[in-house]
Amino acid sequence: MILRPPDLLNASILIVDDQESNVQLLEQLLSEAGYTHVSSTMNPVEVCALHSEHHYDLILLDLQMPVMDGFQVMDGLKANSDDSYLPVIVLTAQPAHKLNALQAGAKDFISKPFDLVEVKTRIHNMLEVRLLYKKLDSYNKMLEDTVRERTAELRASEARFRRLTELASDWYWEQDAEGRFTNTSGPVLEMLGIVANTSPNTPLTDAEHQGIKTTFSRADHLAGWNEHERELLQRTIDARQPFLDFAFSRINTAGQVQHFRVSGEPIFDQACRFMGYRGIGIECKAMTAETLMPQPE
Repeated sequence: MILRPPDLLNASILIVDDQESNVQLLEQLLSEAGYTHVSSTMNPVEVCALHSEHHYDLILLDLQMPVMDGFQVMDGLKANSDDSYLPVIVLTAQPAHKLNALQAGAKDFISKPFDLVEVKTRIHNMLEVRLLYKKLDSYNKMLEDTVRERTAELRASEARFRRLTELASDWYWEQDAEGRFTNTSGPVLEMLGIVANTSPNTPLTDAEHQGIKTTFSRADHLAGWNEHERELLQRTIDARQPFLDFAFSRINTAGQVQHFRVSGEPIFDQACRFMGYRGIGIECKAMTAETLMPQPE
């Protein structure tokens, strides 16, 4: 982020001092330096209201004033402003007040009587920091808005993808980084040959899919699966690799050979962290085991 000279010279500055001679001197100095938005007040009680209305880039604040001193003005500014940055340079003839003012939130100080070179230098430096701070804050807000927009777009895209894949396939699933199913459509566990920690004869509801990890079991009640195919599919998933139309099969209890094709892809976030898998699958035409055996001539 780069500041141009007009950025500095167009900054809004408020002079607060109960001595008219000091106000006139600072106004003349700032005008000669090219600053175009300079205003002033000799009533410290007005400062908080003026800053709420105009949001000054810099306030030149005298510390010793009747009715309300500069420390009380800074307390009021901190209490009434949404801006965490207090754009104040204090004006003081008391060396002991300088440290107290900085501890109270002032960003810098100018000693009285004024050294004109010091005044211009400190104001210039302070405005550079202040305007860069505002640019950074604006940039961060723009990034936050962009992230929110992109997140909404991604969610809408994900929803469309999910609807399309569910229509184009027999089953659809999503898993987290630990292998737990977070979303399923269709008999995913049965088709993938996954066993949960429940009775093998107890069907699982969609709600019970939550928390089930992807483990291709070799249990007896899942006999009929091609073990080599299933181990190859499991190794592919464990390696977080995408796969397209992976073919596997089983012989069901009716003696039919069921053929399946499954496609899946790993999901990564913007920081390239693995978030899980999503995939689709279809069942191909089933054939009896006898039809697969060679017929005698």
